[in-house]
Amino acid sequence: MDLQQLEEEARQAALKDIQNMLQRPGQLEKVEQYRHRIARKKASVEALLKTGMQNQLEGVRVGLKQLETCMQDVREVRRRMDAVERLLEGVPEVYDALEVVREENTKHSQYATAMENLKHIFNVDASVQKTMALIDEDKLLNAHQCLSDLENSRDDLLYELHKQPKQHASDKITLKRHFEKVDTVSQALEKKIRLIISRTLNTVRKKPTVIVTALRIVEREEKNDQFAVQQQKVTGFLPPGRPKAWRKMIMDVLQGAVITRIEGSKLEERADNKMWLVRDLEILRQIILEDLRVVKSLCVPCFPPHYDIFNEYVKFYHEGLSSYLDNIVRSGLEGNEYVSMLAWVTHTYPGVELMSHPDLSVDVHKLAGPLLRQEHLKALENEYLQNMQRNYQEWMTKAAQTEKQEWFSEMVPDQDEHYYHTSAPVIIFQMIDQHLQVTNTIHQELTFKALVMSIQQVEIFGQTYLKNVIELKEHHFRNRDQIKYFTHYIITIVNNSQQMVELAQQMKQLYWPKSRTDHYEDFEKLLATFQRIRAHAANYLLEEAFLDMECHFNDLFTVKWLGSSIAVDTICVTLDDYFQDYNHLRPANFEMVINEAQKLLAKRYIRALLSKRLSKPRVECDAITRKINQEAKRFKLFFEKIAPKISLSDSPLDLIATLSALLISDIELLILDLHTLLGSYPSLSEDHLVRLFYIRNDVKAAEVREKVQDAMKSKKSMVSIAKQDCIFKEIVFSDKLW
Repeated sequence: MDLQQLEEEARQAALKDIQNMLQRPGQLEKVEQYRHRIARKKASVEALLKTGMQNQLEGVRVGLKQLETCMQDVREVRRRMDAVERLLEGVPEVYDALEVVREENTKHSQYATAMENLKHIFNVDASVQKTMALIDEDKLLNAHQCLSDLENSRDDLLYELHKQPKQHASDKITLKRHFEKVDTVSQALEKKIRLIISRTLNTVRKKPTVIVTALRIVEREEKNDQFAVQQQKVTGFLPPGRPKAWRKMIMDVLQGAVITRIEGSKLEERADNKMWLVRDLEILRQIILEDLRVVKSLCVPCFPPHYDIFNEYVKFYHEGLSSYLDNIVRSGLEGNEYVSMLAWVTHTYPGVELMSHPDLSVDVHKLAGPLLRQEHLKALENEYLQNMQRNYQEWMTKAAQTEKQEWFSEMVPDQDEHYYHTSAPVIIFQMIDQHLQVTNTIHQELTFKALVMSIQQVEIFGQTYLKNVIELKEHHFRNRDQIKYFTHYIITIVNNSQQMVELAQQMKQLYWPKSRTDHYEDFEKLLATFQRIRAHAANYLLEEAFLDMECHFNDLFTVKWLGSSIAVDTICVTLDDYFQDYNHLRPANFEMVINEAQKLLAKRYIRALLSKRLSKPRVECDAITRKINQEAKRFKLFFEKIAPKISLSDSPLDLIATLSALLISDIELLILDLHTLLGSYPSLSEDHLVRLFYIRNDVKAAEVREKVQDAMKSKKSMVSIAKQDCIFKEIVFSDKLW
């Protein structure tokens, strides 16, 4: 670093600072203050620099001291390494010199091992026989001790052979052949333990010590396996038959026993008993519950804690049951077997009746997962719904055919409280309700799917029903003598349709989730279908009645009509006769038919009024108007008589008197009356009004036409106010009066 350059730069910086400080004359007075301030700053910087230099020097001193210590350590290590190298120079000579000693040591080790196992070497057959006898006498701990002695002798000798630098295969073969019966004993003991463990649930109730003994032997063998594996990692030697893995063996035996117990519970087949699956599942529930109680209360104290035997048993039963039920499902289910299977899997098995029972308290979903895989459950639910749909289709098709056959029969329909009906609506919805109650025991989503499917099937039934009703009507009107009880069965159809709507609404209240809006259009479609059937059937009733009165409506507003009341008398008598049958309609249907009959009667009467059959002077119109009003009143009295409990306010029959009043109105004030009339009945057309005034021949046609057209021109476009305004829309004439 160039000190002169630094000093020059510092001097230049100082001059620059002085120039900045002494730019104005007044600043010269503060020179002394500037000097003291700079002096203090210089002293502070020098102190910091001095402290920094001292710290640096102290660090260098410590570092040099550590380096010196390291140098001393390195020299000491070097000196000792040299000493070691000098000592190792004589090792090869010593190694060669001790070759004889090593050979003798190996022989000594082999001889010592042979001496220790001499008893077993010479008494293998006797020891084997003794051990087998102990196994037969169920003295398993003693038998296992003898077996361990034999195996240890064999393994020690094999290990000595393994340690020899020059190994001969013939020596190992000879030694193994000498001890080959030891493997037979081991297999016999294993077989015995298998037998004991396979009977665990029975044995633990009577002789739990037998189970404990078998488990002690298994635990000893597990420790021997661990020692053998550890020894192999160090020496490369693994005794024959190791690891035995008896713990895994007994767990496999326990699982096999569980599977055998599950499969052995089946007592019947479908051919033997229709309720075979319900009985089978109930037996399984009882068996599993009882077995797991035994495991929890008796097996847990016998088994070592790390076996976690209760949870293991739960898994064994879960896996075995899952496989067993899966095979049943794959073989195919029928009818209510789907429900039994779904309800048992989703509720009974994980519920308080089995796994969540207070004696067990097992969260089986957390421990072992679902009993059947989700896709299998979904497939099972879909099969169940398809089976339900097939049953619906078969039954409803048969029900529609049966209903159709009854319509053509010679028998009067059944009555319930005086009302004609058939049992089909109740049976249909009882069947649906039973299915929904069953699905409700499984889960809500399945119930909703079943509900939607049921609604769709009932709507399809409704379409078929409507088609059959139309065919019935057409067949009857081609020849009205063929079907004896046509009116009675049409009344039955009206009542049935209303009942179907009511039952559907009740079903919706019971089963339709308030939060669900999807598929609601299916429900609305069902209601609309049966409302349409009800309306059609009601119209057919009145169509038949008015067909009988057709000739009498043709006699209205003729010269014959002016002097006679036969036409109206006959109409009332005919209606009264038909309404004797209509009394078999349910109240709501009867009211609907009453209203439709009034509307249809008013329409036919008004149509006759506007049919240009009569043309009289003003003087005679008073008598015509009185007769019209009397007949309108008679019609109303007739309906009040046959339906005293039904309100006849705003009756369509009131239109008759309203129109008749125009026949006697002052021609000068007619325009005002027309304005009032058109305000209430916007659908009243020019043709209607012109036809009405045809009866008054004292007024010139041109004058009537002019007033009517003036009134029509001033009529504002508006929505119908009067409820009965629609009647005028339905009265249309093909010919024109003017």
